[in-house]
Amino acid sequence: MSGFHSGEALLGDLATGQLTRLCEVAGLTEADTAAYTGVLIESLGTSAGRPLSLPPPSRTFLSDDHTPVEFSLAFLPGRAPHLRVLVEPGCSSGDDLAENGRAGLRAVHTMADRWGFSTEQLDRLEDLFFPSSPEGPLALWCALELRSGGVPGVKVYLNPAANGADRAAETVREALARLGHRQAFDALPRADGFPFLALDLGDWDAPRVKIYLKHLGMSAADAGSLPRMSPAPSREQLEEFFRTAGDLPAPGDPGPTEDTGRLTGRPALTCHSFTETATGRPSGYTLHVPVRDYVRHDGEARDRAVAVLREHDMDSAALDRALAAVSPRPLGDGVGLIAYLALVHQRGRPTRVTVYVSSEAYEVRPPRETVPTRDRARARL
Repeated sequence: MSGFHSGEALLGDLATGQLTRLCEVAGLTEADTAAYTGVLIESLGTSAGRPLSLPPPSRTFLSDDHTPVEFSLAFLPGRAPHLRVLVEPGCSSGDDLAENGRAGLRAVHTMADRWGFSTEQLDRLEDLFFPSSPEGPLALWCALELRSGGVPGVKVYLNPAANGADRAAETVREALARLGHRQAFDALPRADGFPFLALDLGDWDAPRVKIYLKHLGMSAADAGSLPRMSPAPSREQLEEFFRTAGDLPAPGDPGPTEDTGRLTGRPALTCHSFTETATGRPSGYTLHVPVRDYVRHDGEARDRAVAVLREHDMDSAALDRALAAVSPRPLGDGVGLIAYLALVHQRGRPTRVTVYVSSEAYEVRPPRETVPTRDRARARL
């Protein structure tokens, strides 16, 4: 596949070129890389052959410029980052959300046949998340955790608002009950919405059901108080991560008002993951900060990511290689290449930091003159 974006390049060319270079950063073999780029092309369907000179195949919610692909790198101390690619396999359906969902389901079942895993959990939820006239911003996304050996870990992301935003909580509660987590919904903290429900499918040590929550105007104190897992992660660590990622003042800094300590634009997300049904308590907690909305340009986003990685004794040089693998542009020339920073806690596993990287196939958002931390416009995801 060809390299960086050129005038007549195809979406599949760009995405697989980026993925190939990221696989090198992640230490994957050439054989693994070839297998995974092939899966990405298949997942994009006919959109893989779509010229980048045309508009995006759909107005997908997956990225700000509607590229149906996003990358992320999970960092741990002393290791190369683990690479993941998120794709909307129904993107070729345009803005027909019902057909988008059907195409996504077909793609997941094809993967299940190829790699020999069960879709039973997903099948139990099909009527909840794939109605005949779905609402909301997405139908199905598929994430591939790219492992050595050419067989990825597979995750699917579903839309709790498929039957209407006013029924999202009811949908999440019912989904958890069907999956055996009958006490789980009541363990969740209060929130301002349910953007995603995710399932681990295939070969996982402890398959998770993950519930994502939206939190308007979150503060560092909020971020530290929301975990419901046991043992709970360090409150101080969570608050420090949140302040660093959002460039928010520390307690006692002179002059802050109520709003300078909160993210008042695009909201932060938390993810609560469930792996066992006996206690009803989550076994994982992830804090996601949409850093792209709280920086002037990606140079600032990169510096915040580096500060977080170094605080946790992780390899920041690998992040720089990854950013260069995705885009050759100077970081100061745009904003959004780094979309989210996340701090991930899972029972029995070391803390990790995840950096979400946009493909930017269709647009590079220009840098801002000021940081909109105190923007009171209607918050959006």
